[in-house]
Amino acid sequence: MKNTIFALAALGTVAGCTTAEQSAVVGAAGGAAIGGLATGRTSGALIGAGAGAVAGYVIGKAATPGYCLYEDRRTGRRYEARC
Repeated sequence: MKNTIFALAALGTVAGCTTAEQSAVVGAAGGAAIGGLATGRTSGALIGAGAGAVAGYVIGKAATPGYCLYEDRRTGRRYEARC
């Protein structure tokens, strides 16, 4: 259980830049919590985190249709704009 709490704290610090990436992080954290609580095992938390990350990414990607992530080669700045 301590591993699950540590994993959730670590995921919170890795917030993504785009809506889809942020949704994937939130989904992974929620999935890990639910999987860990439901099974009481680290493997359950890992499976939950994977499923939550995929679901969160898909939901986040659907929230901003027609937008892509671009990176400025000179500055390295990342931004979203219409595809």
